[in-house]
Amino acid sequence: MQPFAQKIHLKNGLTRRAIDTLQVNMGRYCNQACIHCHVESGPTRTEMMNRETVDAVLRFLASSNIPTLDITGGAPELHPNFDHLVKSAVELQRHVMDRCNLTVFFEPGKEYLPEFFACHRVELVCSLPCYTEENVDKQRGKGTFDLSIRGLQDLNQWGYGQSDSGLILNLVYNPVGAHLPPPQEKLEQEYKKILAEQFGIVFNQLYCLSNMPITRYATHLKLRGEYDRYMELLESSFNGATLDEVMCRNLISVGWEGFIYDCDFNQMLDLAVRDGQGKAFHVSSLDAAQLLSRPITVANHCYACTAGAGSSCGGALT
Repeated sequence: MQPFAQKIHLKNGLTRRAIDTLQVNMGRYCNQACIHCHVESGPTRTEMMNRETVDAVLRFLASSNIPTLDITGGAPELHPNFDHLVKSAVELQRHVMDRCNLTVFFEPGKEYLPEFFACHRVELVCSLPCYTEENVDKQRGKGTFDLSIRGLQDLNQWGYGQSDSGLILNLVYNPVGAHLPPPQEKLEQEYKKILAEQFGIVFNQLYCLSNMPITRYATHLKLRGEYDRYMELLESSFNGATLDEVMCRNLISVGWEGFIYDCDFNQMLDLAVRDGQGKAFHVSSLDAAQLLSRPITVANHCYACTAGAGSSCGGALT
């Protein structure tokens, strides 16, 4: 395999442009343990951002002109300071996105979340890796599909996904097997037709994401003898046209300890953004201008973001 860094060196590499999204990982605690989860989240994980770091994130956001706060986890809604982070960012007049697994609504004490999201006009990006019960439960755990459908119906009742509400509800598809996602636009049409006909569900957009061959999913592939084949598929499907649109060019990721990364995937591999002396940047002392035009740290997992139509937190790139 040609190292990804060599591949893009021929195309002048990757550097960061102006930051339009601050993505914050609040920790690895989650009520699910999905096989494709690059964060390796689950009910037994204890890593969670402390209040001091949450407030440091808010101070940094206030000092910058970054328009969007993108909150992720784990299940970020299970963090005790989740509501504080959302409310404070809204008070700063920032657009807030939450990456939600839908089943969190049915955890004790979390039934208020759909109303909370609607009141604060939070954009939701919700996991639904297929429109069939068999595939969703296979990937995310038995009973997950039914809870996800109920969660989407609850969100629709609060106006999410409705054409005149302005409350954005996007869904996320991940392949069940070791292959690339199908064309996003075509699959979105299928999702909308089936979910509407069978469950009365409406939503705005479908994001197709490639599974990232790191951490838990890499282990899954290796146990099945599919890791090398999947990496070969990603490399052979490299699409140089995606390089101008990859999310790391306009996004920074804050880990649960407050350190800065080029993306959430690099965060899981401990590839922090470092200064000229090798010290990792921390959100408590960060100036957004320090990150402009800096080269982005890459490795072979980056092939997943640049294969085929590309993959990012906002779906296909081309």
